Amino acid sequence: MRSIWKGAISFGLVSIPIKVVAATENHSVSFHQVHTVDQGRIRYRKVCELDEEEVPREEIGRGFETEEGRTMLLTDDDMAALPLPTARTVEILGFVPAEEIDPIQLDRSYYLAADGKRADKPYVLLREALKRSGKVAVAKLALRARESLGMLRVYEDALALHTMLWPDEIRSVSGVAPEEEVTVRDAELDLADTLMETLGELDWGDLRDEYREALEELVRAKAEGAEPPPEELRRRAEAGGGKLVDLMSVLERSVQEARSGHAEGEATVHALSDRRKGTGERAASGRSGGKGGRSGAAGSGAKPAARKSPAKKTAAKKTAAKKTTAKKTGTKKAAAAEKSAGTAGAKKTAAGKTAAKKSARPRKTA
Repeated sequence: MRSIWKGAISFGLVSIPIKVVAATENHSVSFHQVHTVDQGRIRYRKVCELDEEEVPREEIGRGFETEEGRTMLLTDDDMAALPLPTARTVEILGFVPAEEIDPIQLDRSYYLAADGKRADKPYVLLREALKRSGKVAVAKLALRARESLGMLRVYEDALALHTMLWPDEIRSVSGVAPEEEVTVRDAELDLADTLMETLGELDWGDLRDEYREALEELVRAKAEGAEPPPEELRRRAEAGGGKLVDLMSVLERSVQEARSGHAEGEATVHALSDRRKGTGERAASGRSGGKGGRSGAAGSGAKPAARKSPAKKTAAKKTAAKKTTAKKTGTKKAAAAEKSAGTAGAKKTAAGKTAAKKSARPRKTA
């Protein structure tokens, strides 16, 4: 990988020569601006607003406008002469737990590579020290014509650098969250918990940019003279919108759809791991009630039940008791009827036998 910056990590009196390389790359689809009539490329020219002539790159300088409206020209020599200790140094300021740094401050990501054999030993020393402490290093460095804060951490077997925004570059969050008080019921939270458990763990290997894939497929189809996707596919793509009329019904439908997706093997991103499935089955068979019981039911495919009030539970018990009593009464009546029918049949049989015996006796003659 090509380095974009060379310098050294200043770790107390230890200096570690490093090279900075980009840790990420952008795979988004880029478009050209073209003339729709003849498909000619649209180019931007850098034109001086005073003489309205195009200016070559070597004649373009760096200017800073003052508060009075004057433009001060700054040359490369002026920038190189700035008394910045971080111009070629990643200066470590201290070490803090990683959870103290909010991800909203993180900007760009880079890998730090040891620059030369003499950098190997101090590089590994800093890496192992960070591993053992469980902390990250906060540093300052000048990169891309500005001084930035940075966070150094261990990523696999390398040192990674994340440039950070300054605290005054983080906008206030006031006015973003709902200002009016919103009440969320326990039943809604229970369904949300169930949905989270049903979706399961995230398989990072299955994540992909579906928009980019669809766009590339569309370009290939148009290049081959095929028609754009049919209206049915477009309607399916737009089917996700709509207003949330009833939060409970939407949550319940989401849980059912997530479960049906797992049952049919269609869920790829949110596939449940074997470990979580086992946990859900154990929870369903070994626990009842509480959040653990609900989570287990979600893992084993059981239907989630909303929390019932004491009045509803009492009514349900009375109804069940009535059904049981009615069932017992019906059983007793049936048994009595059967016994009565059997007794009557036995009496008829006995009477028939007696009559037969009488008719079989010889009659006496005078």
